[in-house]
Amino acid sequence: MSASAPVVAVVGATGAAGGTVLRVLAERAFPLGELRLLASERSDGAVLQFGDASLTVRPVSDATLDGVDIAFFAAGALTSRRHAPAVAARGGAAVDKSSAYRMDPEVPLVVPEVNAATLAGHRGIVANPNCVTIPLTVVLAPLHRAFGLRHVTLATYQAASGAGRDLVAELALQERADAEGSEPVATVYPHVLHGNVVPGGWRMHGADTDEEVKIIAETRRVLELPELPVSVTTVRVPVAVAHSAAVWVELDSRADAAAAREVLAAAPGVVVVDDPESQRYPTPRSVAGTDDVQVGRIRVDTGRENGLALFFSADNLRKGAATNAVQVAELLLAG
Repeated sequence: MSASAPVVAVVGATGAAGGTVLRVLAERAFPLGELRLLASERSDGAVLQFGDASLTVRPVSDATLDGVDIAFFAAGALTSRRHAPAVAARGGAAVDKSSAYRMDPEVPLVVPEVNAATLAGHRGIVANPNCVTIPLTVVLAPLHRAFGLRHVTLATYQAASGAGRDLVAELALQERADAEGSEPVATVYPHVLHGNVVPGGWRMHGADTDEEVKIIAETRRVLELPELPVSVTTVRVPVAVAHSAAVWVELDSRADAAAAREVLAAAPGVVVVDDPESQRYPTPRSVAGTDDVQVGRIRVDTGRENGLALFFSADNLRKGAATNAVQVAELLLAG
């Protein structure tokens, strides 16, 4: 691999996730010897802009991935399982944003601010965690290092874009229908999302949603705390971009709000926005389009021993997905 001019592929380049990867690559001036845009057969021949260049999208295949140094996979688990091993077998690295390899013990699950050292043992495939797990662990890791973690409880407030661009479009149509006094229609999601809060919409695993199962397992893995008790309820809200969560933690040692703010303010990737008296705290609108994990409403939770409560927001398409993947690739290039 040439660290100065790698051959890079974005698989799923025509989708929302792939498009965000392309924007982040450009913004961070990621070194590129060649950039290949790959997608399904139905996108063959589409033309996308990258900076001043017009690039043609080609179907993803082992042939179009031949010679690739770093491949960003943003096209779903089936595509990743089919093609990521081919990249690895030929000496490249696949950075996978799907769920395909997240719980594979042979594949590092990486949040650079938290567990970058696990990259050292990669075998050509690196997994990107879930779009809630990433900002959650960015916040929890410094608290764990300073005070120790005993238990985590959270309720999420997840944006429509987490379910794909079709739900974002449907949300806009529902908002228009409500404004015009007509009945909004739900076809992408089980419920009308506009003017609503939905504690579901994901596949179920017994009493838990698929999303809840992922967050628990991935958070334990990224923090390297396999027995950490994690309780979570995932909720979809009528926001286009950026996930938020209310979080309650029980610590090994007591920490007041000031100590927690100090620890979080010094943590990479975290921005403390915490002045409720002047109505300053994280919101989805304030983080959309950024790579910050904003944290606020930091306070002692008197309902549990050594408890703290907080609230965070982060752009699910950027730090929750694309930016994290590009940061991983930057670490791979750095060796």
